[in-house]
Amino acid sequence: MIGRREFGVVGMSAAALGAMQAVGVAQEKAGHDHGEHGSMFDDCAKACNDCQRACDGCVRHCAIEMSKGNKEHLKTLSSCSDCAAVCATAAQIVARHGYFAKGICESCADICGKCAKECEQFSDDKHMQECAKECRKCEKACREMVKHA
Repeated sequence: MIGRREFGVVGMSAAALGAMQAVGVAQEKAGHDHGEHGSMFDDCAKACNDCQRACDGCVRHCAIEMSKGNKEHLKTLSSCSDCAAVCATAAQIVARHGYFAKGICESCADICGKCAKECEQFSDDKHMQECAKECRKCEKACREMVKHA
């Protein structure tokens, strides 16, 4: 049996979903989901998602390197972990054309730039260079999106 509180939560959730759908419909009618602007959001969300996966892989790589005694990987393990978390959040917000897309992309671009710089220090490590490359792509996509948002 659903109590009064649970019924209220369900009702509020339904109202919130309805409002979000109404905003989406209004944006679609206004043309916000079409053309170059919509494509820019999609490209940015994809770059963020790709970067998140690369950084998550790099975290594992750095952990393995640290287990071998390569303590210099501690900083990149931390920076890649944080970068992956920010990129995952940015991908979600940007994919839904969220209200805070511009702000999260500004932060994401800065963080990706710093993460790439850390990974680029390992010029002889193919895995680290691949991570840096994805970070630079994400940084560029986020900066482009911010310009047009």
